[in-house]
Amino acid sequence: MLRTILIVDDEPGTRNGIRKTLELWADGRYRVECAANGVEAAEWLERDTAHLLITDVRMPEVSGLDLIRLLEGRPDRPASVVISGYAEFEYVQTALRLGAVGYLLKPIDKEELLEMTERALKQEEERHRAEKLARLVDPKLFAIKEEEFRPGGPVGEVMEYVDGHLQEQLTMADMAAKVHLNASYFSVLFKEEAGIPFSEYVTRRRIQHAKQLLAQTRLPVGQIAEQVGYSTDKYFIKVFKQLEQISPSRYRSEMAEYY
Repeated sequence: MLRTILIVDDEPGTRNGIRKTLELWADGRYRVECAANGVEAAEWLERDTAHLLITDVRMPEVSGLDLIRLLEGRPDRPASVVISGYAEFEYVQTALRLGAVGYLLKPIDKEELLEMTERALKQEEERHRAEKLARLVDPKLFAIKEEEFRPGGPVGEVMEYVDGHLQEQLTMADMAAKVHLNASYFSVLFKEEAGIPFSEYVTRRRIQHAKQLLAQTRLPVGQIAEQVGYSTDKYFIKVFKQLEQISPSRYRSEMAEYY
């Protein structure tokens, strides 16, 4: 699907000039859309996705600042560039604080427009890439620091064993016996040192490894399920969805463009 640039300006001359310049530059690589005012743009953004928003900073009813605020917090929010006159620099400063990549002064110079567009699209792509790749990392596992555990301590020893034997059945009783501890005591000790229960650690390590396999290989989901210790792909998919709020196949398709 083509990435989309949305141009918003209530001055037809400015709006159409930007559109023509970008369409010629894009040469079919991007979809270029227009909205005649902020209200129209807000409605467009409710039903569609833009990768770059180029908007006049001041418009009646819904301003460019309103549009940028509207998109705050959205996972698919576009990069934004604002258009302004010399007397509107206070608005530009606000837009920059809200995360706008930069601004264009009227009358708009074509070279500056294209330079800003390329810079904004590159930043948007890098941000989304970083956000997608961050999904490979489980935040709770990331928070567990190796130095928190005593050298050769039972919790660290069990974690190391689990990480290397995800295909196997890993019960707390077996792991406690492996480090010569009572199962009840080991359960309390593991949660105290790791911050999460043993069973949750095993689940998160399995799903973490599954995410890596989904992103970096073309192995079937059923085979990945087996490699991370699940006897059925149905149960694996259920657990994966509970942790990631997305199915393994959907996760794979969303990560595919980065591998």
